[in-house]
This record gives sequence, structure tokens and C-alpha cells, in this order.
Amino acid sequence: MLTAELIVDSHVPSNPALSADGRWVAYQVDTIAKGVPEIWLAAVDGSEKPRKPAEGFAPRWSADSLYFLRDGLIHTVDGPLFGWGSEITAFLPMRDRIVFVAEDEAPAAEIWVWSESFRPARLRSFDRRTGKITTLVEEHVVDVARRQDDGALAVLTWLTPELDPSGLEPRLSVLDLETGERRDLGRTAVEATSPVWWRDGDDWHVAYLATPEMVGGWAVFDVPVDTAEHRNLTPESACPIRLVQADSGAPLMLVADGLDTALHRLGSGEVAFWRGQADAVASNGEVVAIVLSTAHRPKDVHCGLIGEPPVRVSDTAPEFADVTWGTQERLSYKASDGLALDGLLVLPPGKTRDDGPFSLITLPHGGPYDRYADGFRLGWFPSAQWLASAGHAAFLPNARGGQGHGHEFAAAVGARVGLEEWSDLETGIDLLVAEGVADPERLGIAGWSHGGFVSAWAVARTRRFKAALMGAGICDWGMQAATGELGPLEAALGGSTGWEGTGPHRHDQLSPISFASKIETPVLIVHGADDTNVPLSQAEFFHRALRHFGVEHDFVVYPGEGHSIRGRAHQLDLLRRTRDWFARLL
Repeated sequence: MLTAELIVDSHVPSNPALSADGRWVAYQVDTIAKGVPEIWLAAVDGSEKPRKPAEGFAPRWSADSLYFLRDGLIHTVDGPLFGWGSEITAFLPMRDRIVFVAEDEAPAAEIWVWSESFRPARLRSFDRRTGKITTLVEEHVVDVARRQDDGALAVLTWLTPELDPSGLEPRLSVLDLETGERRDLGRTAVEATSPVWWRDGDDWHVAYLATPEMVGGWAVFDVPVDTAEHRNLTPESACPIRLVQADSGAPLMLVADGLDTALHRLGSGEVAFWRGQADAVASNGEVVAIVLSTAHRPKDVHCGLIGEPPVRVSDTAPEFADVTWGTQERLSYKASDGLALDGLLVLPPGKTRDDGPFSLITLPHGGPYDRYADGFRLGWFPSAQWLASAGHAAFLPNARGGQGHGHEFAAAVGARVGLEEWSDLETGIDLLVAEGVADPERLGIAGWSHGGFVSAWAVARTRRFKAALMGAGICDWGMQAATGELGPLEAALGGSTGWEGTGPHRHDQLSPISFASKIETPVLIVHGADDTNVPLSQAEFFHRALRHFGVEHDFVVYPGEGHSIRGRAHQLDLLRRTRDWFARLL
């Protein structure tokens, strides 16, 4: 029997890292119940049972040892190596040094002064021979990559630690570790991340992931170090989601491919394809390690030669072995304008379509640049399998604006959130009603983040839903552009900002709050008190509007939580509260 405790206390693998000889994969295993992540080790060929050598997170290999973070210190399996007086956000073990990124040790001022309260995370070096720590880069460093020969670093920096505007104007540079010389390679595209090195003949290149425009998803940019020319090498049809450096040859990129996941080599195209959802990858160029989940199998580490079927080498969630899962079905249908769409349908355990119609809960995804892949749909947010275990069918649509269908598909929501993407969702619901799967009198909707916006938008556009959940959602795009972490991105989605004159503003036409007087559906509003991505004021605004118009709703705030709910007690409450909400109203 599936319980909230079983979901919250389950084990989830992440951060695979391959040893230098390609024989071992280290990976991180998290569980809310335990609190402290664990480091696990498995043979790449699956010949040995996985073992846990230590507790910690972010495993990294050098030629001689395995490293990881724990309690603010960099460790090896033999014990702590060194620490720093503030959080270490990234580190790379090298031959004669360990480079790491961390803020200055000085405490922040008690009085919050905007220009002084953001401390830069600088690039530093720990000398293995002397134990001395020196600062290599003074600016705020967001990512770093070591060249395969350990002779240089690629460094992504922001002018200040503030996401807005510095995340819109990152810069890429190369630091020669022998001479100390640093060469600026220029400004990158928006929100650049994941720099990797590769060599084409005698020429070194740095590639990175970034957003070419404010909306439209990620692309891979390549920069020859000699010319410093930034070139977008991503085909219009590809949606890269991870970039990984190989020991030899061009980098590899993980690509969202409809409901599945592919692996491409930069400049060469697809080299592997996996049914389901892979969301982490490591490779030496020949062997690949991925974290993969399928429709009825939770995330596990899989390894193998590139292009060959991978072998599962971990079993991180044996607690699910005796659970009966709802059947997960892949959907393919056409939007009202003929655009090809996909999604998933999860039915209650032991049921088929012939047992319908069911109460149906639609789960719009976040992002909007995200997707539902045909992976294991279970998590702390009221997920498809959790709702299915309570007797509901769950519809997981991939509407326009998401991953997996190319740049144009992803960019379609620019200044148009809630328009075609809402039509895409409603078309899927209508199809399931027409096919006898969904009971039109028992429809619900539940979403988190951008999905929370879609839920609020849905109940403002139609009265067909009998219950809704708005989790960490946006009700006013003008306010989101003014107070969210990345205002210009929010303005690109909502279409305008409040300082563009007296209006009417584009964002008012796309904000659920503008149509609050039309809402009759009961809404469960849930938010983290310390959310800086979508501030709590969005939930408060929606709550006050619903109260003003006499709409049934509950307003729940989890103290100390950000955009994701992390506390075990809060996750348990959210799962149970949502189950009870939809059970009563559907």
C-alpha cells in the first residue's frame, strides 16, 4: 500500500560520477527522513553489489581518490581534507590542487543593505602540498570546468551575485593555471551554465548551456578559445537539458526527446536513446552513467558503453517493490490548431479504461520550460501515482512552452502564457472525456510553480473544475516581474512590466487575478513562506481576492520553506491535505 511516509522517506539517486579508469560509478542518495545524503559506489558492469563508503554529497573523482562534501568540508573516503568558513558550492579535484567556489568567510551585515548583502562566491585553490588556500578569481563565480590536462580552467562569472541583472549578462573566461593569466572570452547568452572543455585537433574549445532568448529553452554554445566566437550549435528541433565533458572527443549532451531521452555528441547527432526520463549523466567518452526512471521503475543508476543498452547497477528504492502502481499510458493527440502534442495518463491501480469514467485530475507541469517524460511519476508534490492510489485518474499534459519538441514549441508562450498552452490542456481533457476515461462532473486541476499559475488561470477561465490546487503559483505577472528572482524573464512571459506607463498592460490580460470575480471553483492555495522564486505575496493576493468574492478556499503557508517544500512534516502534510481536498470535492 502506498503511503505518504513511503513517498517522503524513499531513496533517490543523483550526481553520478565515473572513476578515472571507468570501472566505478559514485552517486549521491538522498532521503528526507535521514537528512544527510549518502555516497554510494557501484561497479559499472554491475558485477558487484553497490556499497555505501560514506555519508556526504556531490561525489567527484581524481586519478587517485573519490572526493565529496560533508559538513562544509571536502572529504575523501579516508576522512576530511579541508574546510572553509562558508558553503562550498562547487569543487574540482586536480593533480596538485583542489579548486573550489565559496563566499568569503566574513559574516553578512546584520542590517540588510542591498548592495552589501550579496557576497560574491569566489574561485579559490587549495594546494595539496602546502595546505595553502589562495583566491584565483575575485568576481562572483557561478560555474567552473577543468581542462582535461589540468592546465586551465573555464570560468563563468557574474558582475554581482544577483540573478537580476547579472544572470542575464554572464561572462566566460579561461584561466591558465601555470601562468595565472586570465583571458576574457566575452559575454555569454542568458543564464549560462555547465561549461565543458573539448579539443578539435590542436584547438581547445569551451562549450556551455544557455538560453538564447528570454523564452524558448536552452541551447549549446561552442567557443573556440583562439577566436572567442560564441556559436549556437543546437538544431531547432533539439532540447538539450544537460552537458557533460568527455575525456576525449566532443562533449555529450542529454536531450529531451518527446516523452523520452536521447544522448547526442556535439556536432555529430544522436548516439544513444532511452525510453523514459534520464536527468543526470556522466561519461568519459566511451562509458556513460545515467540516472534513469521508467513508467513503473523509480530512478536508478544505469551504466554501459555509449550506444549499447545500459545495465542497472543500483537498487535505491527497494521499499517500492510490493506496491501496485497505476497503469501509465503514453498519449499523443492534436491541438486545436493541429500541433502535435503528447502527455501521460495514469489510471488507478488495477483499473483499465473500461472501468471509467474516473474523476480526473490534470497536473500542468512547472517551468514553463519543463516536461513530463515517461518516467516514474511519484514525488512530494501530489503526483500522478499518489492521486491514482486514491482512485483518481491523472492527466499529465505537455503543453506548448515545454521541453522535448524544439525551440519554436518552447518559445510559443512568450507574452502568451495561459493562451495556447491552456487550449492544449483543455483539448486533452476534452479528448479523455469523449473517450469515456474522465467524468466531466468530477474534474480537478493541480499544479506547482508555473503549473500553479495554470491552475489559477484555469479556474478563472472555466467553471468545469470542481476542485483546484495552486501551489507556489503566480496570479499576477506584473507583480512577479517586479518581485521574482528573474524579473526580465517573468516580463517576457507575462508580456510587460508595471512601469511601462498607466496601461492597459499586457500582463493584466494574462494574470488570473484580473479574472478573480469569475472564479467559483474551490481552491487549495499552498506556498512556502520564504519562497523568493515566486514570492508569498502571489498567494496572499489570490487568497484576498477569493475571500473578497466569497470563493471557498484554504490558504496554507509552510514556514521556512522556499519554492520547493523540503521539510518532512510539511511534505507529509501536503500529500495528505491534497488527497483529502480532492477526495471531498471530487
